[in-house]
Amino acid sequence: MDEETKCWVAFSVFPGIGPVRFRLLLDYFGSAKAAWNARSQELRSIHLGDTLTEKFGSFRKSFDCDTYLSQLAKMHVSVLTLSDSRYPALLRQITDAPFVLYIRGKKSNTPWNINRAIAVVGTRKATNYGVDVTQRLVRELVSYGFTIVSGLAYGIDAVAHQTAIDAGGKTIAVLGCGIDIIAPPSNARLYRAIAQEGHGAVVAEMPLGLRPNKGLFPARNRIISGLSLGVLVTEGTDDSGALITAGYAGTQGREVFAVPGPITSPYSRGPAKLLKNGAKLVESANDIIEELGIKTSLQADKSVHTQIKAENKEEQEIVSALSDRHMHMNEIVRATSLTISEVAATLTVLEMKGIVRDYGEKEYGLI
Repeated sequence: MDEETKCWVAFSVFPGIGPVRFRLLLDYFGSAKAAWNARSQELRSIHLGDTLTEKFGSFRKSFDCDTYLSQLAKMHVSVLTLSDSRYPALLRQITDAPFVLYIRGKKSNTPWNINRAIAVVGTRKATNYGVDVTQRLVRELVSYGFTIVSGLAYGIDAVAHQTAIDAGGKTIAVLGCGIDIIAPPSNARLYRAIAQEGHGAVVAEMPLGLRPNKGLFPARNRIISGLSLGVLVTEGTDDSGALITAGYAGTQGREVFAVPGPITSPYSRGPAKLLKNGAKLVESANDIIEELGIKTSLQADKSVHTQIKAENKEEQEIVSALSDRHMHMNEIVRATSLTISEVAATLTVLEMKGIVRDYGEKEYGLI
């Protein structure tokens, strides 16, 4: 790692410098290295403030960047700076993009598109309804090649991540703490699956060792939306943190999607509030795809896929029925001229051919 990049990393560890201040330093001094080595008098002259300047002076005397980088290497954490061409293109677009990203993720042989990503967020106190609709929509989104972004919290976040993994997709977990901190601890297995088993990546802006606190979550939420083409809120109260993420999506020029729910549930009020303010109502992944303007190309891809693979009338009927969305076996029976035994037998054959996938609870979709 060159000296300039080391200085970017060092600034990311100092708590008084965020994206806005770092940009000011970079613009004024021309490089992170020059800013890091600047005299205290120069730092005060650009209104860094006496207190912050003093704290920074003490910090840079004591901070050993090489030791810190060794810690990152031992944990298999990579670093991306905003100046790196590999930095996520969508996230780069936001005005307060993190100038350093910490990333944990095992390299995968399966290519995945980080720029076709959707954030799926919601309440920590998920109801059965919220879990069900989140699972359904995430499975559909994964089948269309989307990466699922969320915050590794209890409830809807965890459901979104786990469903993406179970469906054979990729997921990105954005933390509101250091990347070495698993919070909540109950999601340790999920963290490991994402960070170490090739199911995606764990991402953080915060330096190693920083514990989570409420003040950090809004910053985390802006990254969740910033990494995504849009934010889908499946369930939450009218003061849910998920609405903060949706708010960032609006200011970042991203789409906002919401799932309607039972009017008797307090956890439907968040999506209802978004819908009243112009969010796109979502009943299936097709609603999201249509709003993003990529429906035609995806359907065309599936059409080619089905024409090549379906080998008889029974297979063609089922493949045609599944061309737009996932369906329960009973729905497939109603949508075709086949009996339930014919549907069951044909689905088994299609699974063996790698055309159809069983997404659980007798719900099927095209691969």
